[in-house]
Amino acid sequence: MIFRRYLDAVGLHGLAGAEAAGLHASEWYALSLLELEGPLTSGELSVRTGLTTGATTRLIDRLERAGYARRVPDPSDRRKVLVEPVHDALAGVEEIVGPARRHIAAILGRYTPEQQEVLFDYFTRAAPAYREASEEIRRTTPRRRGR
Repeated sequence: MIFRRYLDAVGLHGLAGAEAAGLHASEWYALSLLELEGPLTSGELSVRTGLTTGATTRLIDRLERAGYARRVPDPSDRRKVLVEPVHDALAGVEEIVGPARRHIAAILGRYTPEQQEVLFDYFTRAAPAYREASEEIRRTTPRRRGR
């Protein structure tokens, strides 16, 4: 129950962050991916977000209109287009997530370096496990219409 409350709080924070930035949750997640991974093709964004290609195109259009991302030519293959974050706009995102980062840093500061190492090992291993579980859900659960 404790862990579920933690996950719910993290999810709620993501929703609040998206709302504060004027984005939908999927757009907030895509923007985070772009910030962490760097420029991605729309196909890569589609795979990573689990959205259809059409929905991903609309997501990119909304991120562009909001000023958070832009399409640029791929320097290694002029036939491709990459989506990259607009770094000036990310300052606003930093303001939104700043309070959580400060609060979590204070909590982590209460742990010994050895305990922090265990926590960071968990986070490193858990993130791909959750991504795989998300992909498994998408593969095995039929999409609901009207949602």
